[in-house]
Amino acid sequence: MTRSRNIKSGHLKHKTVLKLTKGHAGRRHKTYKVARESLTHAQHYAFVHRRKKKGDFRRLWITRINAACRLNDMSYSVFIDTINKAGININRKMLADIAVNEPSTFKEIVETARNA
Repeated sequence: MTRSRNIKSGHLKHKTVLKLTKGHAGRRHKTYKVARESLTHAQHYAFVHRRKKKGDFRRLWITRINAACRLNDMSYSVFIDTINKAGININRKMLADIAVNEPSTFKEIVETARNA
């Protein structure tokens, strides 16, 4: 029986890896062996950082809310505690957006929370 070679599928696999490593530097996008390793690491970092991004954004929102609270003579922790007790259900993303784009509305929220 004649030997069967896997040229077409092997070439396609190499081509796919090299296409995915297009922006990588040096041999990382030219040589299959190095490109495969580079792609594996890149995909791992992408996976990890997709999850890390959520915490990063939460930290950013908290920082923005804290800065806006300080302008209204209140600390972040006290503010969060008072809006929870007042029954105001706005998430941190929305609070941060209001704090940056509409300071007057944020001031009203702070006053509402303070009075409750």
